[in-house]
Amino acid sequence: MLWNLAEETTEKQTNFTCSKEQENQTQVTEFIFLGFSSLLHGQAFLFLVFLVIYLVTLVGNSMIFTLIQLDSHLHSPMYFLLSHLSCLDICFSSVTVPKILVNFLRQQETISYWACMAQMFFLMSCAGAECALLAVMAYDRYAAICNPLRYTDIMSQRVCVPLAMGSRLWGLLDSAIHTFMASSLSFCGANQLHHIFCDVPPLLKIACSDTYVNEMALHAASVFVGLSPFLLIVISYLYILAAILRIRSNTGRHKAFSTCAAHLIVVTIYFGMANLNYNRPSAGYSVGVDTLVSTLYCIVIPMLNPLIYSLHNQEVKGALRKALGSQRREYASPGRQ
Repeated sequence: MLWNLAEETTEKQTNFTCSKEQENQTQVTEFIFLGFSSLLHGQAFLFLVFLVIYLVTLVGNSMIFTLIQLDSHLHSPMYFLLSHLSCLDICFSSVTVPKILVNFLRQQETISYWACMAQMFFLMSCAGAECALLAVMAYDRYAAICNPLRYTDIMSQRVCVPLAMGSRLWGLLDSAIHTFMASSLSFCGANQLHHIFCDVPPLLKIACSDTYVNEMALHAASVFVGLSPFLLIVISYLYILAAILRIRSNTGRHKAFSTCAAHLIVVTIYFGMANLNYNRPSAGYSVGVDTLVSTLYCIVIPMLNPLIYSLHNQEVKGALRKALGSQRREYASPGRQ
């Protein structure tokens, strides 16, 4: 009896001491990014590089979105989904690049705790939504090539709009779960992130509380948010490939494949970089490699997407030439002189 009482007393004292130690731990109010810490010189050059990338991203995706809205030849399900992809890419880049540019100007690579949580929320939301939207775009190509006679019914407006909105909700749900779980982590005063923006993997590395559940959630998200859309894309393109091979004329085959070429390139680059960003092994990668992969995934890809669609899509190039031609004619008209 006395022994049990002594044990209970000791346990209570231990719990009290632990709780007091946790209370005395430094509360993290901001994080410091170490992604560019090894670069002692060249900050001005990097600022210009990121600024140019961001401006090209904004201009390119805005151009794609505007052309689709103005040109009646682009009022089809495929381009409706492409306009949503352009909006997502603008948001994707705007979540990270402006803060990086501000930090370069301030020469202080920091972000507040809640700003970090917000950045992570919107970053993962855009990433999850883009995975789902690329799968929807693959299904659109499947419907157009494998069921051309029923295409307008399969991909009608009442189908496209819910699919596009569902993609965004899919990303929001995934990011809400990860952000809520990350906000419950303890950091015990550790606030140095070996990264250039806030994301789940670098936060888990510096957390002092148990991260097992967070890691399992991240692996589950890799399956449901990343792998599942990718498998849907692969299945869609297997059916598309079979349908293209049944076309007898080379011209017909080339025309059918050309409508998928840009999307196929975007899918390959996006999912390849996403896999490297979230599923690379913990050992064998330096901060420099992490920074490079993250920059390619979250900053460079949103810039490449409009360039890929502009170069590999004849209808987009035609709409751009038409818009530029009308501007030249308007500028050269007698009323302007």
